[in-house]
Amino acid sequence: MGNGAYRRPPIVPPKEVVVRVVFLDRDGVINENRPDHVKSWSEFQFLPGALEALRLLHEAGWRAIVVTNQAIIHRNIVPSAAVDDINQRMREAVEIHGGHIDAVLYCPHRPEENCECRKPRPGLLRQAATQFNLPLDQCYIIGDAYSDIQAGRAVGCRTIMVKTGRGLQQMMTAPPLSLRPHQVVRDLADAATWMVRAERRRQLLHIPDSDLPIDVPPITPVSLFPWSSNSSST
Repeated sequence: MGNGAYRRPPIVPPKEVVVRVVFLDRDGVINENRPDHVKSWSEFQFLPGALEALRLLHEAGWRAIVVTNQAIIHRNIVPSAAVDDINQRMREAVEIHGGHIDAVLYCPHRPEENCECRKPRPGLLRQAATQFNLPLDQCYIIGDAYSDIQAGRAVGCRTIMVKTGRGLQQMMTAPPLSLRPHQVVRDLADAATWMVRAERRRQLLHIPDSDLPIDVPPITPVSLFPWSSNSSST
């Protein structure tokens, strides 16, 4: 063939599509915490920016799984049907606003029952891993308490702590290094923005999954962490 002859382009095998999974605490991350607990849908209030954050994650290809302690069931404050109703209505509202929650897993036990599913133990995360065939060391968890961070770290998740809910109050006390989150952000909206940005950078630089979390500037500078030596006392 001459120089002008057509040459078939090489066949490039499709890249494996990596599905990112994020675990979310519910009360204090997605919706407002209440000192008397969220006992009905009328008491459930989405935090500002939460619905938009869940839409962003869904549009970016993330799967979202809620993992939440709901001891109000075994404390006989509400029946499990009431918690199921709240969770279902939450999922429907998220869908209406363009997001998606793949599953809601909850622990109904009181702390003194010493179960394996109540955070800070990672039973709910392991349940999700078995149910959905997830590599936990490639998943993220977003919480407003050190119990969420401890559960995530126990199974190798990347951990993000928000300042909503109990977050800011808990961060007034410096945790041991083993419980410090990989990232601290203002709220779920900041967490979603950071995660999507980090994943895009990982793909552009062809960084392997094992190297996550990658070096992406935090939404909240480290100097603003309450336990930072540079922060002023309040």
